[in-house]
Amino acid sequence: MSEKPSGSGESTLTVVLALVVNLAIAITKAVAGVLTGSAAILSEAAHSVADTFTEALLLTALRRSDRPADRRHPFGYGKERYFWSLLAAVSIFASGAMFAFYEGFRTVFGDQEEQTRPLVGYIVLTLAFLLECISWTQAFRQVRSESAAHGRGFFDFLRMSDDPTVKTVFLEDSAALIGLVLAFAGLGLHQLTGSSLWDGLASLAIGLLLALVAYVLARTNKGLLIGRQADPVMVKAIWRRLSEVPEVEAVVDVLTMLIGTDRVLLCARLDFTDTLTAFELETACVRISAELRGTFPDLDEIFLEPVPRTDPDLRRRVLDRYGF
Repeated sequence: MSEKPSGSGESTLTVVLALVVNLAIAITKAVAGVLTGSAAILSEAAHSVADTFTEALLLTALRRSDRPADRRHPFGYGKERYFWSLLAAVSIFASGAMFAFYEGFRTVFGDQEEQTRPLVGYIVLTLAFLLECISWTQAFRQVRSESAAHGRGFFDFLRMSDDPTVKTVFLEDSAALIGLVLAFAGLGLHQLTGSSLWDGLASLAIGLLLALVAYVLARTNKGLLIGRQADPVMVKAIWRRLSEVPEVEAVVDVLTMLIGTDRVLLCARLDFTDTLTAFELETACVRISAELRGTFPDLDEIFLEPVPRTDPDLRRRVLDRYGF
């Protein structure tokens, strides 16, 4: 197994870069939206404001989740990253999607609005697209490097990643690029047809896009907060490694839970050889734990429970859990 990737520093860089970019973009979009009267550009301004709040929440997540374990939280504060990332998803929907829906419905069903200074809108949207590309490229590079380090495909890693910060930045930056294209199309069609309907439809499309991103991120963080198991590939590798231990006759059960980014809690129920003395059993448990940590750096806490595999109550609980 490769060493654990050191992604905390790169995640911070990715989030800080996204925050600075989105703050600058939010200001320019707001000015352009007022000058042009475009609902789509105003929706994109709200989008960037939401992204700025999101990055601030993600920075809080990174800082607070790295605190060491203490008496009140013996397994550390790793899950705080999931909590603040969940709030970031709510922020995207509450301040981004809802405003875009409001602007869209107001423009589509309200009175026709005259378009003013569309050139300003085109310039601002183009500059915003170039700036967003900088942030998106950093997020893309991090996802690609971490997926390679974990031996997974790009999208497979993005789906299974236990680091919601980089996933949030990548998805919101991708949504930002798509949203800019939608705003550009709405502005252009408004100018060509003279109807503000297209501008309103673009705003509604941006709202739907943000709502979708917020849903995906909220669903991801909900699973992590509840207590998702570790990467199935890792779980199977741990099971095989324990099966090869000379003192172990059978691996009865392997339970894992993510307790933070790159931090896994492991509880393994093992049927040890009956001829072991108490001292030999204790020594074997210490050695097995050390070997597992050396092979799987993500393992943070390891609990090995000696059990008889023939116990009917234990067998029933294990079989019920896996639906056999």
